[in-house]
Amino acid sequence: MNGNERKNIIPGLTVDIVLKKDQPTGRLTRGIVKDILTNSVSHPHGIKVRLQDGQVGRVKVIHPDQH
Repeated sequence: MNGNERKNIIPGLTVDIVLKKDQPTGRLTRGIVKDILTNSVSHPHGIKVRLQDGQVGRVKVIHPDQH
């Protein structure tokens, strides 16, 4: 699924995000969505979310079967 579209992301989904500090390397961090922070329908770099552990980043991969 596409992490650039808000409609694909709901709290409780397992996702891989890129943290701000990891943008140069593209390193992914896996977690469960707590809050959706992007208000627009889509974003070219991924929808910004807050994970349950408090980390904030942009969604790159959605794992729909793990929630």
